[in-house]
Amino acid sequence: MSAKAAAPRAAAPASWTEQGISARLAELGEWFHNLNLGGIQTAPHHALGDYPSCKWRHFAHAVPSSLAGKSVLDIGCNGGFYALEMKRRGAERVLGIDEDERYLAQARFAAEVCGLDVEWRKLSVYDVAQLGERFDLVLFMGVLYHLRHPLLALDLLAEHVVKDQLLFQSMLRGSAERTVQAEDYPFEQRQQFDQPSWPRLHFVERRYAGDPTNWWIPNKACAEAMLRSAGFEILGNPEEEVYLCRLRREGEPVRSGVLQEPEAL
Repeated sequence: MSAKAAAPRAAAPASWTEQGISARLAELGEWFHNLNLGGIQTAPHHALGDYPSCKWRHFAHAVPSSLAGKSVLDIGCNGGFYALEMKRRGAERVLGIDEDERYLAQARFAAEVCGLDVEWRKLSVYDVAQLGERFDLVLFMGVLYHLRHPLLALDLLAEHVVKDQLLFQSMLRGSAERTVQAEDYPFEQRQQFDQPSWPRLHFVERRYAGDPTNWWIPNKACAEAMLRSAGFEILGNPEEEVYLCRLRREGEPVRSGVLQEPEAL
């Protein structure tokens, strides 16, 4: 993807007044994405601050300023923050999918107010094969730990929708240590499983942070190992929880070296 001048931001349609926006925001319920719609914040009291803008600022440089001619798929789009940002960068086509119709309604409204042409569909990550196409850039942000079958989801992305690059983010817990694993271990050898650097996927049986949909939370070594296992080469780690990956071509070897400190691309 080449870096060109950023696409200009579209102005909000004149038909939407501040009063009208406020009224519609209230109708659409509580927002998780804090967006600026005509000067009005959708989640001004978000527990994480100005989220996800506060996070996006740390890795926005990993995405080219111009996505002209590119197609983008945002999986688990929520209120549409990332999908709208990709359209602002000039992507030719942006599709956001989510299972929650309330989030999709919020995203549709946000796109309308911002005057941005984004397509939205109700679809599960497990059903991405139904799209029948591959996208130049796939965003998979904040979804993995909400899934009962996370590795299956990554496999499906590689098999059906990623043409070139994947921008991935997951909540991470546990040790941040990573070491290169051996190709094999004898059955009698067990001590590696006690090492902090061993890939671990922590299972949440009940709730974490009050959320019953938090199921599997990886440590850093596990997130990287899962991406490699699903067929992705990690190009960079521009933010603590964010990875930019490339789909490995058939026959390419798996490079399992340990990434150093997060790098800017």
